Amino acid sequence: MNTPKTSSARKSAPDVAVLSPVYEPPLSVSHRALLLQGKDEAFRDLIYSMVLSFGRLLSCREAFGREIGLTGSQYTVLIGVAHRQGSQGVSIRALAEHVLLASTHVTTEVGRLIRKGLLQKRPNRDDRRSVLVSLSPRGQRVLEGLAPFLRQINDTLFQDIGRAEFDSLGQILQRFTRNTEAAMQQIAPRQSSVRGINKPLKAVKKAVRTKGRKVSISRISATLRRER
Repeated sequence: MNTPKTSSARKSAPDVAVLSPVYEPPLSVSHRALLLQGKDEAFRDLIYSMVLSFGRLLSCREAFGREIGLTGSQYTVLIGVAHRQGSQGVSIRALAEHVLLASTHVTTEVGRLIRKGLLQKRPNRDDRRSVLVSLSPRGQRVLEGLAPFLRQINDTLFQDIGRAEFDSLGQILQRFTRNTEAAMQQIAPRQSSVRGINKPLKAVKKAVRTKGRKVSISRISATLRRER
């Protein structure tokens, strides 16, 4: 026989959630001018916006290339030639410095554009080791056809930006570009160190990657010695 419940029966106490202390991530920057009341939130918001904007800028470059049947990189080289060829043509080195791409990459893209009939080359009388490149008549027609779309997008990208703001942006980006180069120099040794750590690990994986066969410790050790 069940015992009837009474009002005096004790009710179980509800579970009380224990809140963990709020985690405060370390600052992502220590430059005092970039901190607001000791916090880096505004800095991080700026970085997110810059990454988004630069990514969209690259997408615009790719779109310009697609309009004329090229990649974004090929478009950059083509229009770079247009602005640097003068009356004699432009060298690969000067072109690479103008478009801020590696000379080897520019050489490859120039070759592709020549095969597409958009560029032409001739010997450089001042330097027999190099050539001078310029737009072909077809290349000129292609850029003329692209110009209205190019102006439309660039006007949209920089709308509501005055001359003073444009000049300030140019100065900031020049300094920022130099700073990115310095940052890459600081990153390089660490990446080399990581690659040095990963190389033996890859060697171990290579040593043990067999078809169900047992691998001896001596074989793994020998593989690691060869990889060092």
